[in-house]
Amino acid sequence: MSKRNSAAAKTAARERLRAERERQAKKAKVKRQIIVACSVVAVLAAAGGIGYAVVQANKPTHWEAVKSDKVVAPANTTGKNGTTVVIGEASAKKTLKIYEDPRCPVCAQFEQTVGSTLKKDIADGKFKFQYVGATFIDDKDNGEGSKNALSALGAALNVSDDAFLAYKTALYSTKWHPDETTDKFKDDSYLIKVAQTVPALKDNTKFQNAVKNGTYDAWAMAMSKQFDDNKDGVTGTPGFVMDGKQLNNGTPMLTVADFNKVVDAALKA
Repeated sequence: MSKRNSAAAKTAARERLRAERERQAKKAKVKRQIIVACSVVAVLAAAGGIGYAVVQANKPTHWEAVKSDKVVAPANTTGKNGTTVVIGEASAKKTLKIYEDPRCPVCAQFEQTVGSTLKKDIADGKFKFQYVGATFIDDKDNGEGSKNALSALGAALNVSDDAFLAYKTALYSTKWHPDETTDKFKDDSYLIKVAQTVPALKDNTKFQNAVKNGTYDAWAMAMSKQFDDNKDGVTGTPGFVMDGKQLNNGTPMLTVADFNKVVDAALKA
Protein backbone atom coordinates (compact mmCIF):
# COMPACT_ATOMS: atom_id res chain seq x y z
CA MET A 1 0.00 0.00 0.00
CA SER A 2 1.30 3.44 -0.88
CA LYS A 3 1.87 6.07 1.75
CA ARG A 4 -0.83 8.14 0.07
CA ASN A 5 -3.43 5.40 0.34
CA SER A 6 -2.43 4.74 3.94
CA ALA A 7 -2.85 8.40 4.90
CA ALA A 8 -6.21 8.59 3.14
CA ALA A 9 -7.39 5.51 4.99
CA LYS A 10 -6.35 6.98 8.33
CA THR A 11 -8.10 10.25 7.54
CA ALA A 12 -11.27 8.40 6.56
CA ALA A 13 -11.12 6.36 9.72
CA ARG A 14 -10.71 9.49 11.85
CA GLU A 15 -13.66 11.10 10.04
CA ARG A 16 -15.80 8.07 10.73
CA LEU A 17 -14.83 8.14 14.41
CA ARG A 18 -15.62 11.86 14.60
CA ALA A 19 -18.96 11.36 12.92
CA GLU A 20 -19.78 8.47 15.24
CA ARG A 21 -18.82 10.56 18.29
CA GLU A 22 -21.08 13.38 17.09
CA ARG A 23 -23.92 10.94 16.45
CA GLN A 24 -23.54 9.43 19.93
CA ALA A 25 -23.32 12.90 21.49
CA LYS A 26 -26.53 14.00 19.73
CA LYS A 27 -28.24 10.79 20.79
CA ALA A 28 -27.16 11.33 24.42
CA LYS A 29 -28.34 14.97 24.28
CA VAL A 30 -31.76 13.94 22.96
CA LYS A 31 -32.01 11.28 25.66
CA ARG A 32 -31.17 13.85 28.35
CA GLN A 33 -33.77 16.23 26.93
CA ILE A 34 -36.41 13.50 26.97
CA ILE A 35 -35.55 12.60 30.55
CA VAL A 36 -35.71 16.25 31.61
CA ALA A 37 -38.99 16.76 29.77
CA CYS A 38 -40.50 13.65 31.33
CA SER A 39 -39.30 14.78 34.74
CA VAL A 40 -40.89 18.19 34.24
CA VAL A 41 -44.14 16.58 33.13
CA ALA A 42 -44.06 14.26 36.13
CA VAL A 43 -43.43 17.17 38.49
CA LEU A 44 -46.19 19.22 36.90
CA ALA A 45 -48.54 16.26 37.01
CA ALA A 46 -47.74 15.66 40.66
CA ALA A 47 -48.17 19.34 41.42
CA GLY A 48 -51.41 19.35 39.47
CA GLY A 49 -52.61 16.28 41.32
CA ILE A 50 -51.76 17.84 44.66
CA GLY A 51 -53.41 21.06 43.58
CA TYR A 52 -56.52 19.19 42.49
CA ALA A 53 -56.60 17.30 45.77
CA VAL A 54 -56.27 20.56 47.71
CA VAL A 55 -59.06 22.15 45.67
CA GLN A 56 -61.30 19.12 46.18
CA ALA A 57 -60.54 19.05 49.90
CA ASN A 58 -61.47 22.71 50.25
CA LYS A 59 -64.51 22.44 48.00
CA PRO A 60 -67.70 22.92 50.02
CA THR A 61 -70.05 19.99 50.33
CA HIS A 62 -73.38 20.10 48.56
CA TRP A 63 -75.15 21.02 51.79
CA GLU A 64 -72.64 23.76 52.60
CA ALA A 65 -72.97 25.13 49.08
CA VAL A 66 -76.78 25.32 49.09
CA LYS A 67 -76.69 27.60 52.13
CA SER A 68 -75.94 30.43 49.71
CA ASP A 69 -78.50 29.32 47.11
CA LYS A 70 -81.77 31.14 46.62
CA VAL A 71 -84.37 29.48 48.83
CA VAL A 72 -87.37 27.94 47.15
CA ALA A 73 -90.02 27.94 49.85
CA PRO A 74 -92.69 25.24 49.88
CA ALA A 75 -96.35 26.18 49.71
CA ASN A 76 -98.13 26.47 53.06
CA THR A 77 -95.28 28.41 54.67
CA THR A 78 -94.79 32.03 55.70
CA GLY A 79 -92.03 34.24 57.02
CA LYS A 80 -88.52 34.81 55.73
CA ASN A 81 -87.49 31.99 53.37
CA GLY A 82 -90.73 30.20 54.21
CA THR A 83 -89.31 28.89 57.47
CA THR A 84 -92.46 29.56 59.47
CA VAL A 85 -94.62 26.45 59.31
CA VAL A 86 -97.85 26.77 61.28
CA ILE A 87 -100.67 24.24 60.91
CA GLY A 88 -104.09 24.43 62.52
CA GLU A 89 -107.37 26.25 62.84
CA ALA A 90 -107.25 30.04 62.66
CA SER A 91 -109.52 30.19 65.69
CA ALA A 92 -106.94 28.44 67.93
CA LYS A 93 -105.64 31.05 70.36
CA LYS A 94 -102.28 29.47 71.23
CA THR A 95 -99.52 27.78 69.30
CA LEU A 96 -97.47 24.77 70.35
CA LYS A 97 -94.04 24.97 68.78
CA ILE A 98 -92.20 21.66 68.43
CA TYR A 99 -88.53 21.33 67.46
CA GLU A 100 -87.67 18.03 65.77
CA ASP A 101 -84.74 16.40 63.96
CA PRO A 102 -85.78 13.73 61.40
CA ARG A 103 -83.11 11.30 62.63
CA CYS A 104 -83.91 11.86 66.32
CA PRO A 105 -84.94 8.57 68.02
CA VAL A 106 -86.79 10.40 70.83
CA CYS A 107 -88.75 12.39 68.24
CA ALA A 108 -89.72 9.07 66.67
CA GLN A 109 -90.79 7.75 70.07
CA PHE A 110 -92.92 10.85 70.65
CA GLU A 111 -94.57 10.53 67.24
CA GLN A 112 -95.29 6.85 67.75
CA THR A 113 -96.96 7.36 71.15
CA VAL A 114 -98.38 10.90 71.09
CA GLY A 115 -98.52 11.74 67.38
CA SER A 116 -102.16 10.78 66.85
CA THR A 117 -103.20 12.83 69.90
CA LEU A 118 -101.24 15.81 68.61
CA LYS A 119 -102.93 15.64 65.21
CA LYS A 120 -106.38 15.35 66.80
CA ASP A 121 -105.71 18.38 68.99
CA ILE A 122 -104.65 20.36 65.92
CA ALA A 123 -107.76 19.29 63.98
CA ASP A 124 -109.99 20.11 66.96
CA GLY A 125 -108.58 23.62 67.20
CA LYS A 126 -107.11 23.05 70.66
CA PHE A 127 -103.93 24.82 69.50
CA LYS A 128 -101.98 25.56 66.36
CA PHE A 129 -98.84 23.54 65.68
CA GLN A 130 -95.60 25.23 64.62
CA TYR A 131 -92.88 22.98 63.24
CA VAL A 132 -89.17 23.78 63.46
CA GLY A 133 -86.84 21.29 61.75
CA ALA A 134 -83.32 20.63 63.00
CA THR A 135 -80.37 18.76 61.49
CA PHE A 136 -77.84 18.68 64.32
CA ILE A 137 -77.62 14.86 64.37
CA ASP A 138 -75.94 15.03 60.95
CA ASP A 139 -73.21 17.13 62.53
CA LYS A 140 -72.39 14.34 64.97
CA ASP A 141 -71.46 11.78 62.31
CA ASN A 142 -70.94 13.89 59.19
CA GLY A 143 -74.28 12.59 57.96
CA GLU A 144 -76.82 13.90 55.48
CA GLY A 145 -80.05 12.16 56.45
CA SER A 146 -81.53 14.85 58.66
CA LYS A 147 -80.99 17.50 55.99
CA ASN A 148 -82.24 15.28 53.18
CA ALA A 149 -85.34 14.19 55.09
CA LEU A 150 -86.08 17.80 56.05
CA SER A 151 -85.90 18.74 52.36
CA ALA A 152 -88.29 15.90 51.55
CA LEU A 153 -90.65 17.13 54.26
CA GLY A 154 -90.57 20.47 52.47
CA ALA A 155 -91.63 18.69 49.29
CA ALA A 156 -94.51 17.07 51.21
CA LEU A 157 -95.50 20.42 52.72
CA ASN A 158 -95.64 21.83 49.21
CA VAL A 159 -98.39 19.27 48.51
CA SER A 160 -100.46 20.04 51.61
CA ASP A 161 -100.41 20.39 55.40
CA ASP A 162 -102.01 16.96 55.73
CA ALA A 163 -99.42 15.38 53.42
CA PHE A 164 -96.66 16.91 55.56
CA LEU A 165 -98.11 15.57 58.81
CA ALA A 166 -98.75 12.12 57.35
CA TYR A 167 -95.27 11.91 55.85
CA LYS A 168 -93.67 13.01 59.11
CA THR A 169 -95.59 10.25 60.88
CA ALA A 170 -94.40 7.70 58.32
CA LEU A 171 -90.76 8.76 58.63
CA TYR A 172 -90.92 8.40 62.41
CA SER A 173 -92.78 5.08 62.34
CA THR A 174 -91.27 1.88 63.75
CA LYS A 175 -91.19 0.42 60.24
CA TRP A 176 -89.29 3.21 58.53
CA HIS A 177 -87.33 5.19 61.12
CA PRO A 178 -83.71 3.96 61.13
CA ASP A 179 -81.43 3.63 64.10
CA GLU A 180 -79.72 6.93 64.85
CA THR A 181 -76.39 5.44 63.75
CA THR A 182 -77.77 4.39 60.35
CA ASP A 183 -78.04 7.30 57.91
CA LYS A 184 -80.73 5.82 55.64
CA PHE A 185 -82.51 9.12 55.12
CA LYS A 186 -79.59 10.36 52.99
CA ASP A 187 -80.90 8.19 50.13
CA ASP A 188 -83.62 9.80 48.01
CA SER A 189 -84.90 6.38 46.97
CA TYR A 190 -85.56 5.46 50.60
CA LEU A 191 -87.43 8.70 51.28
CA ILE A 192 -89.56 8.13 48.19
CA LYS A 193 -90.22 4.54 49.26
CA VAL A 194 -91.54 5.79 52.61
CA ALA A 195 -93.68 8.38 50.80
CA GLN A 196 -95.38 5.61 48.84
CA THR A 197 -97.23 4.75 52.07
CA VAL A 198 -98.78 8.23 52.19
CA PRO A 199 -101.87 8.48 49.93
CA ALA A 200 -101.27 12.13 48.95
CA LEU A 201 -97.66 11.34 47.99
CA LYS A 202 -98.05 7.90 46.43
CA ASP A 203 -96.86 8.02 42.80
CA ASN A 204 -96.78 11.82 43.11
CA THR A 205 -94.33 12.76 40.35
CA LYS A 206 -94.05 16.39 41.44
CA PHE A 207 -93.12 15.33 44.98
CA GLN A 208 -90.65 12.72 43.76
CA ASN A 209 -88.93 15.14 41.38
CA ALA A 210 -88.60 17.70 44.17
CA VAL A 211 -86.87 15.08 46.33
CA LYS A 212 -84.56 13.89 43.55
CA ASN A 213 -83.70 17.41 42.38
CA GLY A 214 -83.19 18.80 45.87
CA THR A 215 -85.73 21.55 45.21
CA TYR A 216 -86.06 22.32 48.91
CA ASP A 217 -82.46 21.67 49.99
CA ALA A 218 -81.73 25.37 50.54
CA TRP A 219 -85.01 25.67 52.43
CA ALA A 220 -83.98 22.77 54.66
CA MET A 221 -80.76 24.56 55.55
CA ALA A 222 -82.62 27.81 56.22
CA MET A 223 -85.08 25.93 58.42
CA SER A 224 -82.23 24.22 60.27
CA LYS A 225 -80.74 27.64 60.99
CA GLN A 226 -84.00 28.49 62.76
CA PHE A 227 -83.16 25.77 65.25
CA ASP A 228 -79.51 26.81 65.53
CA ASP A 229 -80.46 30.45 66.20
CA ASN A 230 -83.59 29.83 68.30
CA LYS A 231 -84.25 32.18 71.20
CA ASP A 232 -86.38 29.65 73.10
CA GLY A 233 -83.38 27.99 74.71
CA VAL A 234 -84.02 24.67 72.97
CA THR A 235 -80.79 22.70 72.54
CA GLY A 236 -82.12 19.23 71.73
CA THR A 237 -85.09 17.49 70.20
CA PRO A 238 -87.92 17.09 70.64
CA GLY A 239 -88.39 20.50 72.21
CA PHE A 240 -91.79 21.95 73.17
CA VAL A 241 -92.48 25.66 73.53
CA MET A 242 -95.64 27.66 74.16
CA ASP A 243 -95.82 31.40 74.81
CA GLY A 244 -92.03 31.56 74.56
CA LYS A 245 -91.51 29.08 77.41
CA GLN A 246 -90.17 25.53 77.23
CA LEU A 247 -92.73 23.06 78.50
CA ASN A 248 -92.03 20.38 81.09
CA ASN A 249 -88.68 22.04 81.90
CA GLY A 250 -87.36 20.99 78.50
CA THR A 251 -87.99 17.28 79.12
CA PRO A 252 -89.79 15.40 76.30
CA MET A 253 -93.33 14.24 77.03
CA LEU A 254 -93.47 10.66 75.82
CA THR A 255 -96.89 9.53 77.01
CA VAL A 256 -100.32 10.88 76.12
CA ALA A 257 -101.08 11.48 79.79
CA ASP A 258 -97.94 13.56 80.34
CA PHE A 259 -98.48 15.45 77.10
CA ASN A 260 -102.09 16.34 77.94
CA LYS A 261 -101.22 17.37 81.48
CA VAL A 262 -98.39 19.69 80.47
CA VAL A 263 -100.07 21.19 77.40
CA ASP A 264 -103.41 21.73 79.17
CA ALA A 265 -101.63 23.60 81.94
CA ALA A 266 -99.83 25.76 79.36
CA LEU A 267 -103.09 26.51 77.56
CA LYS A 268 -104.66 27.75 80.80
CA ALA A 269 -101.68 29.87 81.77
